[in-house]
Amino acid sequence: MIYSAIVFLPLLGALIAGLFGRVIGDRPSEVITTGLMMTAAALSWFVFIETGFAHDAAKGAIKVPVMRWITSGDLEAAWVLRIDTLTAVMLIVVTTVSSLVHLYSIGYMHEDDSRPRFFSYLSLFTFAMLMLVTSDNLLQMFFGWEGVGLASYLLIGFWYYKPEANAAAIKAFVVNRVGDFGFALGIFGVFFIFKTISLDEVFRQAPDMAGKTMNFLGYDVDILTTLALLLFMGAMGKSAQFLLHTWLPDAMEGPTPVSALIHAATMVTAGVFMVARLSPLFEQAPVALEFVVLIGAITAFFAATVGLVQNDIKRVIAYSTCSQLGYMFVACGVGAYTVGIFHLFTHAFFKALLFLGAGSVIHAMHHEQDMRNMGGLKSKIPITWAMMLIGTLALTGVGIPHVGGFAGFHSKDAIVEAAYAAHTPGNYAFWLLVVAALMTSFYSWRLMFMTFYGKTRAEPDTYKHAHESPSVMLIPLYVLATGAVLAGIVFAPYFIGHHLSEFWGTSVTPDKDIMHHMHEVPVWVMWAPFGAMATGFGIAYLYYVARPELPEKTANAFRPLYLFLLNKWYFDELYDFIFVRPAKALGRLFWKGGDGTIIDGTIDGTAASVGWATGRIIRLQTGYVYHYAFAMLIGVALIVTWFAWPTGLGPSGIGAGISK
Repeated sequence: MIYSAIVFLPLLGALIAGLFGRVIGDRPSEVITTGLMMTAAALSWFVFIETGFAHDAAKGAIKVPVMRWITSGDLEAAWVLRIDTLTAVMLIVVTTVSSLVHLYSIGYMHEDDSRPRFFSYLSLFTFAMLMLVTSDNLLQMFFGWEGVGLASYLLIGFWYYKPEANAAAIKAFVVNRVGDFGFALGIFGVFFIFKTISLDEVFRQAPDMAGKTMNFLGYDVDILTTLALLLFMGAMGKSAQFLLHTWLPDAMEGPTPVSALIHAATMVTAGVFMVARLSPLFEQAPVALEFVVLIGAITAFFAATVGLVQNDIKRVIAYSTCSQLGYMFVACGVGAYTVGIFHLFTHAFFKALLFLGAGSVIHAMHHEQDMRNMGGLKSKIPITWAMMLIGTLALTGVGIPHVGGFAGFHSKDAIVEAAYAAHTPGNYAFWLLVVAALMTSFYSWRLMFMTFYGKTRAEPDTYKHAHESPSVMLIPLYVLATGAVLAGIVFAPYFIGHHLSEFWGTSVTPDKDIMHHMHEVPVWVMWAPFGAMATGFGIAYLYYVARPELPEKTANAFRPLYLFLLNKWYFDELYDFIFVRPAKALGRLFWKGGDGTIIDGTIDGTAASVGWATGRIIRLQTGYVYHYAFAMLIGVALIVTWFAWPTGLGPSGIGAGISK
C-alpha cells in the first residue's frame, strides 16, 4: 500500500488541481498538491531507510502488482512496482526535490493567474518520473519515459503566450523524440531477441547472448552491443548528452521552479537511471560502455566550455547540469554505476538549491536574468547569497581528500578517480573531466561574483527595491542547503564505500574491479580535482574581482573563440542547416507542390469543369416550347440513326454501296 501511495498521490494531486482547480480555487490547489507531494516524500524516506538499511537487499527487489496491463501473443506486460535500493534512492530524489519545488512555487508563482494548471503539471511530471523509476519491464519504463517528455513540453511552454516558450517546448519535444525513437527500437530489439521485456528475464538471458550476432541493416552486428547502443540513444536525448543536448538551454523559458525540477530530479536523470537499471545488460556489451564513456566525457567538457561565457543566470546553471550529467555517464560507462547514482543523488540537492536560489535572485530583481545587469546583491539578499554560496561550494567540489567536504566533493571526485582507474585510451576521460572541473569552478564563481559582488550594474530603481524572498521560498533553500553540505559525507560509506554491497544488493551490477582500483589511484589523482577547483576559483577572482576589465579584453583578443563558445559551438545553426531547412523545404514542396498544385489543382480543376459545363447547359433552358420540341426531334433522329446503324446505313455500308 505504501509503495502505491508514493506513486499515485502525485497523480491524485494532478487530477484534483487540473480538473477542479477553477472550482476549488488557487490556494486549495496549491495546498492539496503540495501536501500530497510532501506525504509522498515522507513515505519515500521511510521506504529508503527500510530498503537500503533495514531490508536484506541481497534478497532482491520487492514487487507490488498494480494491475494486468497488456497481453498480446508472446508480449505480456503487467503493471508492477519494482522496489529495490536503486528505486528507493530515485524515490527520495524525485519526491524530495519535487515537494520542495511545490512549496517554493507557492511564493514564486503567487502572481500567476494559472496556478492550478501549473501545480497540476508539476504533480503530473512527478508521477511520470515515479512511474519510470518503479518500472519492472521496459514498456512500463517507456510509459514513464514518454510521460516526463509530455510533462516537460507542458511545463517548458507553460507561458504559452510567449513565442520563445512555445519554440523551446517544441524543440525539447522534437529533440527528445529523436532519442526516444532509438529507445523504442531498442525495446523492440530486446523483445525480438529475448521474447520478453521483463527486466529480470532479460537480465537472466543476457549472459547467454554475449558475443552472438544478428543481421541489422544488412550487417552482422553484435546483438547486445546494438541493443545497448539503441537504448543509450534514448538516454542521450532525455539526459541532454552531446549531439542531442540542444534542447536543454532553451528549456529555461519555463518558470524557474520547472527548471529546478527538470534539471535536478526528474527528466534529465532518467537516462542515468536507465543505464544503471540495465547494468546487467550493459555489462555484457563492453563496446557500448566505451561509447557511453566517450559521450559522457565529451558532454562534460563541451557543456563546461559553453558555460564559461553565458550571461543568463539560469543558462549557466543549465549548462552546469549538462556537464554534470556527463560525469554521471562516465561513471556508468566505466562500470562504476553506484558512483554515477551517488553523484545523481548529491547533484539533486545542490543543483535544485542553485536553481531555486537563482529564482530568488530573479524574484528580487523583478524578473531580470542577465548577470551583466546585476552585481552588489549580497547586501540586499544575504540569505539567498548564503544559500547560493553553499550550492556553489557543493557544485565545485570543495573538500580535502581523506578528510571530507561538501556533497559534490565526495561524488564528483570519486568519478574522476574511477575514470583514471579505467585507463581509457590516453586517459582521455580523466583529463577531460579534470579540465571540465576547472571550468566548472570558473563559471560557478563567475556567477557568484557577477551577481553578488562589486558595484551594481542594475537599474537604480530595480536595485533600490531588491528584497529578500518570502519564507515560503526560503525554507526549501534551507533544506536543500543541508543536503548540499551533508549528503556526501553521510551517505558516501553506503553508496561507494565499505557498506556498498549490503546497501545496493542486487539492484545494480557494478564492475567490482573498478570499484576496487578507484580507491588505489595515485595521490596526485586524488588532488587533481582540488587543484582544478582552486585554479578555477583563482581565475574567476582575478577576472571579476581583482581585474574586472580583463573579461572584455580577453573576449576581444580571442574574438573567434569567444563567439564560438557564446554560440554554443554553432550546433543550433548546424542543425538548422542540416535538418531544419531541408525538412521545411521538403514540407513546403509537399504542401505547395503536392497538396496545393496536384491535389487541390485536380479537385479545383474538376470542379471548375463541372461549373463550366453546367453554365453551358443552363443556356439551353430558354423556356420556349418550340425549342424543347426541336430538341426532342433531334433526340428522336439520333435514336433512329443508332438503331439503323447495323442495317448498312452506317459508314461501312454506305462505303460498300458506293464501291459497287
